[in-house]
Amino acid sequence: MPYKKKRFPLPVWIFTGISIGIILKLFVVDFLYVSGISMEHTLHNGSVIIVNKLAYGIVTPGSSRLLIQWATPQSGDIVIYLHDNKIVVKRCVAVGGTKLDYSADSGYSLIVGGKKITLSKNQYNNMRDCNYVPNGYILSLGDNYDNSVDSRTYGFVSAKNILGKVIWK
Repeated sequence: MPYKKKRFPLPVWIFTGISIGIILKLFVVDFLYVSGISMEHTLHNGSVIIVNKLAYGIVTPGSSRLLIQWATPQSGDIVIYLHDNKIVVKRCVAVGGTKLDYSADSGYSLIVGGKKITLSKNQYNNMRDCNYVPNGYILSLGDNYDNSVDSRTYGFVSAKNILGKVIWK
């Protein structure tokens, strides 16, 4: 009797494909639309980005935290995290231990790595007592400083809350 290959029915293939897709979207890669102008000229309103969810660890499904963390964001990375139950896309400008300098000469500003970043008076008053980014946290800013709500307003972001790194824009 000749060997006969066993074929799986179409519903099994469909179920398997959908299951693999769900697992990939939950844990590995995600496609997101950019909404807003806070990252202009790097990311534009309405553009699509691809996020590597495994860049820093394994995300707990339905949560805003990493289950297991094996890396932390580096300065310059474009990252996503949840703030006020919304996914936020910002640039990691400084990591834990980075020195922060301030200037009130001709306006309020934050100086990170020699780069001057404009602050409002309120932001300046909220931040000026922080001389370093705390370990385990990042300073995240939108590239469009004048039109971005970011760490200057709501403070440092825990590295454990970073859900992924933008790998394609």
